[in-house]
Amino acid sequence: MNSSKIEIKEVKNKTDRKTFVTLLWDIFKGDPNWVPPLIMERMDALDENKNPYFEHAEVKLWIAYKDGKPSGRISAQVDGLVPKYHGIKTGHYGYFDCINNQDVANALFGTALKWLKEKGMVEVIGPFSLSINEETGMLVDGFDTPPRLLMGHSLPYYENLISNYGLSRVKDTWAYTLDISKEILPPVMQKLVDRAVAKGQVHFRPINMDKYEEELKIILDIFNDAWIENWKYIPFTQSELDHAVKELKMIIREDFTYIAEVDGVPQAMMVTLPNINEIIADLNGKLFPFGFLKLLWRLKIKPSFKTVRVPLMGVRKEYQNSRLSGIMSFGLFEACRKTAIKIGCEEAELSWVLEENTRLSKLLETIGCVKYKTYRLYQKEL
Repeated sequence: MNSSKIEIKEVKNKTDRKTFVTLLWDIFKGDPNWVPPLIMERMDALDENKNPYFEHAEVKLWIAYKDGKPSGRISAQVDGLVPKYHGIKTGHYGYFDCINNQDVANALFGTALKWLKEKGMVEVIGPFSLSINEETGMLVDGFDTPPRLLMGHSLPYYENLISNYGLSRVKDTWAYTLDISKEILPPVMQKLVDRAVAKGQVHFRPINMDKYEEELKIILDIFNDAWIENWKYIPFTQSELDHAVKELKMIIREDFTYIAEVDGVPQAMMVTLPNINEIIADLNGKLFPFGFLKLLWRLKIKPSFKTVRVPLMGVRKEYQNSRLSGIMSFGLFEACRKTAIKIGCEEAELSWVLEENTRLSKLLETIGCVKYKTYRLYQKEL
């Protein structure tokens, strides 16, 4: 290895951060399925003054330069909530993107893992960009279609770069696709849903945008409760809840987001979001001077997207093993499907699903979902 040609630089300022974001344009050049992220949004996500994740985590970003040219990137995170909820000093890495060069990849991982070890971490798991509540896992299967909203994209050779460094698979998460243009509920299940509604056992309602903040906090509270026992899950903090409510306001739709109530109490929810990646694919990462107007037009004024993603779904723990759990889940699917097809949507992604979550996988397959992407998480002892 000619180390003199590879230099790792820590991101120190806004200029460095922009390089960290925009080096993707060279790495993914020629990949028809890569969707350029909105540069402004990515810059904000990495800004400690704008992302509440930084309130409980320390983050380092590095850029690899080969022969003076940005050729790769990586982040390392020490989240103070991890030992609180999981009892082990686990560090995280994320934002790994790299040219097809093992020396560059080794230099990036060597730098990130060295820092994590110095911070007292005993293992590393990733990628999380930045947390498990954001982009999780690296795409290892399903490169032939563009990523959906808030889902990552990778190049096939990434897997070799990571494995050759010594990280090994610890967990897979799956993304499912569903043709929503046709009926999805089996007749027997539709009858059960209809009967529960008729008897007043369950009530399905769209969120009320006049009470937007209150409604979103109900949804995220259900999500925290439903997911708390899942692998490595870290609940949203109050600051993160407030931030998510604010960030989602532009893209969330009243008719795409439903709550299931039992005796007037919200017990389950489903959030369906327009696939922003479909809308921004031709903006080349820029909102100005005309990108924002195009985004607004395609999203709100004259919706032109055909695909949606379900990133949030959950049933409170007290109902998860009950008969009403399936009824609420299936009823939410159908309510969201009907409103999505009214504006011309044709396909939904439901993601992500942990490989051991057989109950949810079975439920999704029952309504016709097909697993079409796999995102992998890696681990290494330090």
